[in-house]
Amino acid sequence: MSTPISKSKLRTAMRARRRELAQAFPDAARRAAGHLPLDALPAFSCFSGYHALGDELDPGPLIRRLAGTGARFALPVADLADAPLIFRAWDSRDVPVPDLYGVPAPPPSAKIVTPDLIICPLLAFDRSGARLGQGGGHYDRTIEALRARGPVFVLGLAYAGQEIEAIAVEAHDQRLDAILTENGYTPVSKD
Repeated sequence: MSTPISKSKLRTAMRARRRELAQAFPDAARRAAGHLPLDALPAFSCFSGYHALGDELDPGPLIRRLAGTGARFALPVADLADAPLIFRAWDSRDVPVPDLYGVPAPPPSAKIVTPDLIICPLLAFDRSGARLGQGGGHYDRTIEALRARGPVFVLGLAYAGQEIEAIAVEAHDQRLDAILTENGYTPVSKD
């Protein structure tokens, strides 16, 4: 098990790497979306994306592709610091409202929904589906709560260069079901 200091150092290094990757591969988001095999996904009626911050891989092309299936689109909203995220349906006519952390989100009047597919941002991933996030635990709490209620498919979206050999997994960490990068789609073995 890693210590907070080692995860902190890894986060710093991976933020720097992600900045470099964003500059080196400006078309990565479009390429990644083109690699998604829709027929490999479980059935879904509602999916969530995210508002890309900093050098996170832009989920826009992937969101447009998934929206083409007719599924409802939602965005995560942080309204309490240590609680799971909630998801609100997004309508392009809505004016975004900053959530608790200043991230643009659907307005409070938007319907709360439960996605069965989540596009998840990350700093690093490994082939076992382990994910290193920003460190707040928001997605881990959220995915755990959703999985307790029923199936949810979690798709990590990242630059291929964000892959590392292994991420130390702690008891609260939630694994990805698949990873999508500009180089392809990788399902995660559940063995």
